[in-house]
Amino acid sequence: MRTARTTLTAATALVAALTLAGCATGQQNQTEAPPAASSPAAEAEFNDADVMFAQMMIPHHEQAIEMSDSLLEKDGVDEQVRDLAQQIKDAQQPEIDQMKDWLDAWGEDELGDMGGMDHDMGGMGDGMMSDEDMAQLEDASGAEASRLFLEQMILHHEGAIQMAEYQVQEGENPDAVALAERIVEDQTEEIATMQDLLATI
Repeated sequence: MRTARTTLTAATALVAALTLAGCATGQQNQTEAPPAASSPAAEAEFNDADVMFAQMMIPHHEQAIEMSDSLLEKDGVDEQVRDLAQQIKDAQQPEIDQMKDWLDAWGEDELGDMGGMDHDMGGMGDGMMSDEDMAQLEDASGAEASRLFLEQMILHHEGAIQMAEYQVQEGENPDAVALAERIVEDQTEEIATMQDLLATI
């Protein structure tokens, strides 16, 4: 009798476990992870270039968002420039979140040594704006703000593209390399758009 009861209990537990597993699988299929989610490869394979890419690109993206926020708060700004600033902000915040997740998974600090980047990345500039540059954008208004934003963001994007190209060449993590490739493509297109807008302002 005890054996039958034990067998019944075990079978009930097995059915419950399978039911829960089925529910979990169903839920996972219904809510698939967005493209920005880290894959197992993001945690398994990385090198120093991957770490440096994330550490440097996070503050770089954060400054681009700060520049965009500054422009979006102004009146009298060209509507196409305003739309571009919002586009940049919407694209780069998820990328920041993704890179922070990678650094956490890799057991690395979020902020790296920005001062050492020129040496580590072949002497290239990073396109970061100085405090004076940011103050100029903050103080500008109307068409002048639109023009200054475009000029500064072109330089900023050019720095990001150089950083991303270095990552494509030297990085090991497939997800980080894929992000770098996307940054090169997206920001190259945005530079072309900004150059066209500059010609009309």
